[in-house]
Amino acid sequence: MLNIQRKLEHDGNVVTNISWWHANFFFPFGFQIGAYTKSHVCFIMFLDELTMSQLASEGNIPDYKGNVGLWRLVLVRNLPYTDLRKAGKVPKFLSHRLFPSARYSIWIDSKMRLDADPLLILEYFLWRKKSEYAISNHYDRHCVWEEVLQNKHLNKYNHTAIDEQFLFYQTDGLVKFDGSDKNIPLPSYVPEGSFIVRAHTPMSNLFSCLWFNEVDRFTSRDQLSFGYTFLKLRRMNPGKKLHFNMFKDCERRRLAKLYHHRGESRPPPRVL
Repeated sequence: MLNIQRKLEHDGNVVTNISWWHANFFFPFGFQIGAYTKSHVCFIMFLDELTMSQLASEGNIPDYKGNVGLWRLVLVRNLPYTDLRKAGKVPKFLSHRLFPSARYSIWIDSKMRLDADPLLILEYFLWRKKSEYAISNHYDRHCVWEEVLQNKHLNKYNHTAIDEQFLFYQTDGLVKFDGSDKNIPLPSYVPEGSFIVRAHTPMSNLFSCLWFNEVDRFTSRDQLSFGYTFLKLRRMNPGKKLHFNMFKDCERRRLAKLYHHRGESRPPPRVL
């Protein structure tokens, strides 16, 4: 990690990161990465020992710098949670803590392949919109009530734990999403959390830390806690606006290709 910090201080201020725990994976890039980006953006991949071994067995051996293609591989031991879904939230939400020299970060889930240059992504989702934080809405659901029912229907997590979390949020002011309300602060209270673009500003960092806190104390289903976290941050900080860009999911799909999770059909690895 020290070498990564030195590279950030010397070469650039952007981190693109991803994590795999016990995953059948492929390298998450197409070919549309510019030469300037390759020399000024750090591409970080967090892996556990099982996934690192699988990588080596497929002939992808890190070079003397610890890289496979563009990606710097970071082997993580002594994970902070036995629940691997929660462990993956650390690099997802706390990139500003892991990489304090970085000014921006892009998170992509292990089921994604990025098909656009990271600097163009920053320009489109943050700089052009004058935003600090960008994430897409869910392709189907916008209300946390619907998300709770769907999580329980698909047995995504323990039902009792979901109920406890949801009840707490209702007692602390969470309301149903009403798309007809002209004053509604977001186009959806349920995100598609596999692709996050953000500037490491004070309000963006605060939101990320608060969202992580909800995952830490309740379930790992971060789509359940997103709306509550955003609305409470807004309510508790009326004079400090978080410049938020919640974009349509079709825009995410244009830039980041979705593949299936472990055990399902995947394309062969592609290394740049």
